[in-house]
Amino acid sequence: MPESQTADQPLIVGSHSFTSRLIVGTGKYDTFDTMRDCLEISGAEVITVAVRRDRLIDSAGRNILDYIDLKRYTILPNTAGCFNADDAVRVARLGREILEGLENPGADWVKLEVLGDKKTLLPDPLATLQATEKLVADGFQVLVYTTDDPMTARRLQEAGASSVMPAGSPIGSGQGILNPNNIRICLEYLKEHDPNYPVIVDAGVGTASDVCFAMELGVDGVLLNTGIAGASDPRKMARAMKLACQSGRDAAGAGRIPRKLYATASSPDVGQIKMG
Repeated sequence: MPESQTADQPLIVGSHSFTSRLIVGTGKYDTFDTMRDCLEISGAEVITVAVRRDRLIDSAGRNILDYIDLKRYTILPNTAGCFNADDAVRVARLGREILEGLENPGADWVKLEVLGDKKTLLPDPLATLQATEKLVADGFQVLVYTTDDPMTARRLQEAGASSVMPAGSPIGSGQGILNPNNIRICLEYLKEHDPNYPVIVDAGVGTASDVCFAMELGVDGVLLNTGIAGASDPRKMARAMKLACQSGRDAAGAGRIPRKLYATASSPDVGQIKMG
């Protein structure tokens, strides 16, 4: 089959369109050089930068922006570290101002996080909804981090979120997808009236099999950071995550065989050589 007939559809989030379905963060790397290499190896076109938390300048006086090709990557500003709606809105606006100055196309959107506490880093559902409503009214395309609760996911979509991003498990935990059934229900509800509505798993990914499994569930993309940055060999893990995202997407579209209680022979019964 010609390549043009096998090529995947782009990931469309709001007014943005991308080939890669893997979104990668820029935090927690041991050096800016490692970060730069991993971003390239991962094949990501969108990278997140936590406006409030990330150190723009390291101890050697180097600027993180010197290691990010702003013409190659669309920056997704992140409100990580915010624990109420007002702070999240202020940080989102700051990110927009910075990216407008840099002339990066990511100035019109934001990855919204409004956390409930510092121990679990789980989102505050009420504050997250409030911030979503305010940012949508302010003209942002909001990609919103939430729990895997289908009711909350539906409310956020109704509030105007451009993408709802349920957590696979707590941020940085590496536990993978703890509740696949809830992710499936989120997908059902969020895509009920628009099958192309983008649902992206955000947080908890520990290794490549987690990414593959998430994509096999039918999500449209995966956002991760610690899974690569915290690996013993981040560059090798970045490549693994890239391939896993592609593999899981292909598997989801291919249609797996049904699970059966008993075995089914791979070889046909007819035409066998008679014995004796």
